[in-house]
Amino acid sequence: MAEVVVPQNRNRATGGGVKRDYQGKEKAMDNRAVKDVPRNAYTSMFESFRDELDEHHDRRMRIGKVSRDVTALSKKIIFSLQRVRKLNQPLPARIQADVEERLKEIAGHLATIEADVAGMNRYRYPLICLEEFVEAISFSHYLQHQKLITPSETQEALPAQIALTPSDWVFGIFDLTGEMMRFATAATALSGSMPGLSTDGSDNRTILTDMQEISSLLQICPTVGGKPGIYSKKSSIMIEQVRKVERLGYGIIVRGNERPKGWMPDMNESMGGDGDQEDVSMD
Repeated sequence: MAEVVVPQNRNRATGGGVKRDYQGKEKAMDNRAVKDVPRNAYTSMFESFRDELDEHHDRRMRIGKVSRDVTALSKKIIFSLQRVRKLNQPLPARIQADVEERLKEIAGHLATIEADVAGMNRYRYPLICLEEFVEAISFSHYLQHQKLITPSETQEALPAQIALTPSDWVFGIFDLTGEMMRFATAATALSGSMPGLSTDGSDNRTILTDMQEISSLLQICPTVGGKPGIYSKKSSIMIEQVRKVERLGYGIIVRGNERPKGWMPDMNESMGGDGDQEDVSMD
């Protein structure tokens, strides 16, 4: 088939496109001067509306980009923390250095939008990344101290002058139970016992006990923030994650001696659940 060559107008500027009619013929260039739009008493008012909307969309785009970057960095912190195998001990030096480096990057990103989310704008523009940040910081705090981080401690750990809302903290703690479940699964498979047991037997509080307490507190906590149904959805996922760790503990006690070393439980075996669905979109 012969190649079709479309003739170009040499007089037309090379940077512009070629406009054609419905028959494919090139349209004549309109060289008429653009007329000034008539102005009236309302023109300046609508121009201010236009400028305000442009500023709003620009701000929302900046916040959205930073939120995606902070979410990705928070996930990388969690991935590093999942390499830890012991509770209530300082983080290994290599993992601690990795976490601190990610936190510095998060601080740099959040510093660029501090003015954009000041005052009432903090509630106008959603910062979903802070939920992921709370999950990462609370997981790091739990691994080192085997305690749940408080909202004030989380606010102090936030490397920016940005207010942390109650819903940010609560939904971040909801997601924390998923990381605790993964940690319990891996650590139990390697050690043969539930993480958190003391060597002298003075404290029998395990990660399972902690998850059960967190689950009980969040179930009686008043609903905060988010769209209708988000809180209940996250609550149901959390309950299923606690059940998985409970079945893991039952298996260790009842049939622990029959398990080969390094045995990994199938965490998808649920009591009628559809598997692990930790992340619930807030959009």
